[in-house]
Amino acid sequence: MARTREALLLLLDVSPSMHSVLPDVEKLCSRLIQKKLIYGKNHEVGVILFGTEETENELTKEVGGYEHVKVLQDIKVVDGHLVQSLKHLPQGTCAGDFLDAIVVGVDMLIKKYGETYKGKKHLCLITDALCPLKDPDVGTKEDQVSTIARQMVAFGLRMKNIVVRASLSGEPHMRVIIENDNLLNIFSKKSSAKTLFVDSTTSLRGARKTRDISPVTIFRGDLELSEKMKIKVWVYKKTGEEKFPTLKKYSDKAPSTDKFATHEVKVDYEYKSVEDPSKVVPPEQRIKGYRYGPQVVPISSAEWEAVKFKPEKSVKLLGFTDASNILRHYYMKDVNLFIAEPGNSRATVAVSALARAMKEMNKVAIVRCVWRQGQQSVVVGVLTPNVSEKINIPDSFYFNVLPFAEDVREFQFPSFSKFPVSWQPNEQQQEAADNLVKMLDLAPSGKGEILQPELTPNPALERFYHHLELKSEHQDAAPPPLDDSLKKITEPDPTLLAESQSAIDAFCGQFVIKENPKLKKSTRRFLREKPSGSDEPNGDGSVSDAQAVNSMESKPVVTVDKIGDLTPIQDFEAMMSRRDCPDWVDKAIEDMKNKIFGLLENSNEGINYPKAVELLVALRKGCILEQVYLSVSFFLLWFAFAFWDNSCLNDMSSIVTFSYAS
Repeated sequence: MARTREALLLLLDVSPSMHSVLPDVEKLCSRLIQKKLIYGKNHEVGVILFGTEETENELTKEVGGYEHVKVLQDIKVVDGHLVQSLKHLPQGTCAGDFLDAIVVGVDMLIKKYGETYKGKKHLCLITDALCPLKDPDVGTKEDQVSTIARQMVAFGLRMKNIVVRASLSGEPHMRVIIENDNLLNIFSKKSSAKTLFVDSTTSLRGARKTRDISPVTIFRGDLELSEKMKIKVWVYKKTGEEKFPTLKKYSDKAPSTDKFATHEVKVDYEYKSVEDPSKVVPPEQRIKGYRYGPQVVPISSAEWEAVKFKPEKSVKLLGFTDASNILRHYYMKDVNLFIAEPGNSRATVAVSALARAMKEMNKVAIVRCVWRQGQQSVVVGVLTPNVSEKINIPDSFYFNVLPFAEDVREFQFPSFSKFPVSWQPNEQQQEAADNLVKMLDLAPSGKGEILQPELTPNPALERFYHHLELKSEHQDAAPPPLDDSLKKITEPDPTLLAESQSAIDAFCGQFVIKENPKLKKSTRRFLREKPSGSDEPNGDGSVSDAQAVNSMESKPVVTVDKIGDLTPIQDFEAMMSRRDCPDWVDKAIEDMKNKIFGLLENSNEGINYPKAVELLVALRKGCILEQVYLSVSFFLLWFAFAFWDNSCLNDMSSIVTFSYAS
């Protein structure tokens, strides 16, 4: 339980320079507490404001100083009242000294928890760091920051600094900004602190993760380079999709006076015999079955256990390849992080040497992974070196799962070069398209990237939690609209569009948009299924064709039970897809064979051969989908040997060869 406990102290700057972003600070902090009410209802949270006109903290009463720092709430278990308090933060009138706020916050955490608290102790500072800091009575500001950092390390305190530079009112003195950023950098170097700079309200909303997930290893063991060379590694999840919270069934049948009612709903399943619906089938008389074509193959649990592939837990190197051979779209699932075993200096050196060598040679490693003993699936993935630029962070590897042949989806599309010249863009059109892409670039040169993944919150989740909060207060609350900060994620930025309007107009002017007349779907199907040997002219269809199609549309849908002469392929597919009886698959195959025999026997000088080939291709496709191989394979071989000398059947070679091989 100690690992799940957490104490968080929010240090919020409410000085005049922060007034423009205070609404988003309120939303960020209130959403943070709402998440804790769902996922960490035993967590403790406190709030300190600095830059306020009044002063209210224990250090001021004890030793003096630390003015304009107010404790809005002492550290206690989260509740709904704190959410409401954070929605209406007071606007301060004085300059905010974030160093005084940090000292007050560290003092509160040390006094309350000391060194015996086994949970996490965090501080979260949100400020723009634009106000000058007071000089200490003794020493320099750098010495004071170093002293505070040592105390934080001694008591296991961590800190997250979010510096908002969204909108600067006036021209702040650059000396103050440089000095304050340098002090925050000292915290990062000498303690477990991290400083993050954001330049928009959208980035501010995603700067502080509203739900902290403790890192858990998915593998601890050897990275086997060979039989005699192994490196001790730990593997963590680097990314994981944040999903909506699981909704639970709720029962209102419990008496309203029962304070200990859990309102849980339990679901039990009963399996009854088809022959005797009143008889319940016990578990020992039930068995799983798997569809194999039109039939169901029963497989017992003992047989399933015997069939299971049970590899040994391991991570083995298969080899190295050029990084250019592993394309980005091959990556599957989440990203994992390989690090050397903590405290193992030899493993750290080995991982660092291997990562740097791979980085220098532009290589990646292909590894075979079985994360747990008894795991049925084997994962093959790629290790990409992650060479650290910081002294206190060791080198590591990123791991991505690679697809097997069955996982790859190859979709072949024709190239522009194969289209007529009239369909290809000319130089002016291509230049207009290039300019449009450049103007709408989210990472322009000289500016920060817009919508960085690590700073962009999920608008669907944000809206859901907002709605959940409203529902907790009013049962009939309607879903709220997205606020302006989140609209910048789901909608194009109006400022960016205004700046790029000339490129948009130029692009639109290069292309003439014409309405594409659509034919009725049923008409196209009717024309497409016209017999190949028909002497009717091609085109958009005659009046009689349209009338025939309209008459077909007006008729009610009937169940197909035989293959007709008008649309034999559609009739065959309809019969193959029927599931009211398994005999329909066999009947459809036999009827299609007879239809092909009839075309061949009644063909005058091979006029029906092309149509027979079309039906044969449809037969083969249907049999593959239903996994009925044997009968169609022999039929294809008979067809090939009987009619191979006909020139119109030369395109059957690949079909027959494949079917025979399978």
